[in-house]
Parts: sequence; C-alpha cells; structure tokens
Amino acid sequence: MRRIPILPTLIVLAAVGVMIAMGFWQLGRLRQKEALLARYAAARNDPAPVEWTSAGVGKGLFYRRAHLTCGAVGARSSIAGRNAAGQPGVAQTAECTLPGGGRALVVMGWSLQPNAGAWQGGEVSGVIAPGPRLVAVPAVGGLGENAIPDPAELPNNHLSYAGQWFFFAGTALVIYFLALRKRK
Repeated sequence: MRRIPILPTLIVLAAVGVMIAMGFWQLGRLRQKEALLARYAAARNDPAPVEWTSAGVGKGLFYRRAHLTCGAVGARSSIAGRNAAGQPGVAQTAECTLPGGGRALVVMGWSLQPNAGAWQGGEVSGVIAPGPRLVAVPAVGGLGENAIPDPAELPNNHLSYAGQWFFFAGTALVIYFLALRKRK
C-alpha cells in the first residue's frame, strides 16, 4: 500500500475548506438579504413620503414614496421598462437639477418609443427605486404609467449559491478519493 501524498492532500483539504467556508458565507448572505428585503417591503408599505433633497437619498429609503422639485431637466435617456400592466417598452428618464444643488434621476413614465414625452420639470412624486432613481407616480410629460418598483423582484439566490459551494466541496473530495484509489 502506497502512502497518501501529503502536499496534494493538504492542497485539496484547504480547497475543500475554502469551498465549505464560501457555502456558509452564502448562508449568512441569505439571512442578510432576507432582512434587507423585509426592510424594503416595510418601506414600500410606509405611506409617509420623504423629501428628496439636494443631498440625495440613501439605500435605507429605497421603495419609499418620495417627492422632489425638479428645477431644471438635463440629460434624458430611455431604458428598458414595463408599464403598470406589465407590458414591455421604454422607461423615459430625465436627470433633474434640484433647487439648492444636487441631482436626481427621474423615471418620467413609459412609452413604446424611445425619447418620448415632454416634461420641463417641476413637482414630481413617486417611489424611490435602486439607483437611486425616482419612478414618477403618476407619470409626467404625457407618458404612460411605469410599473411601480417592487422589492420582491430582487433576486435572492444565496441558498442556491451555498448549495453549489457545498456540492463543489463534495465533488472535489470524491475526485480526490478516486484519484487516490487509482494510484493504489
């Protein structure tokens, strides 16, 4: 019977240890993400609007209702989006300069064509989406209503990532075991 090679065994065991640690790290991230999604869901249900100031808004305010005053409309763009009925199309955005300085990205509304809608700024209310950006509710500039941002649409796949890391660790052990058997 040949001896088990020390250095390759240590390398494989170290790699397996790292993979197992990554699996447990993903399980920890799962708990963090679930807590974050719960905070976002609670924020979405909070009826009290927040003011979007020249300092902007933080991640803790995502999915809250908000209000801002757009002093001047700057660059406009179009991004993929959905309307309130779930139909795909184009979300029209505008970069706003806020009174007192600062900028905010406003998703003005939805259309089937890019570069649609005419909005010159002013008062706008809506929901704060990640970015951050304010999704106007109701839409402005003669555009259709956007889908309201929903934290339930954020992916939470950390459990599957953890399972993959544990599977990789088990696979590495099986392959190494088979290599040792063949060596005999």
